[in-house]
Amino acid sequence: MEDLIQLIIARYNYWIYIVLMMIGLFAMIVKKNLIKKIIGMNILQTAIILFYVSIATKRGAALPIIIHGPHGQSHAVHAANIINPLPHVLMLTAIVVAVATLGVALALAIMIHRQYRTLEEDEINKQIREK
Repeated sequence: MEDLIQLIIARYNYWIYIVLMMIGLFAMIVKKNLIKKIIGMNILQTAIILFYVSIATKRGAALPIIIHGPHGQSHAVHAANIINPLPHVLMLTAIVVAVATLGVALALAIMIHRQYRTLEEDEINKQIREK
């Protein structure tokens, strides 16, 4: 039992990401206000990005840079001792996509508010059915 508690404490960052994912998912599913749904989507995206960056790190690993010794000689690099930059680069792309998605979602929310004078999902559906 003590080993399980130590494991949970050692991986506290994963528990934080799970809680953030659940908060975002809860907001997207349960909340009726469109802005709250958009914020929930952004929290979920951020939690996923943090999770991927977290699992892509290695303790004690070096950056993927070739080190040259004296007289221009380079030594052999062991791949196990190097951080893979691909997950981090992909998450930079995911951040850009998340910002663009947030911007488009907020712009759509503004257009919906101009059309229906509300951001509540129930009110919008009611007005659509009445037309």
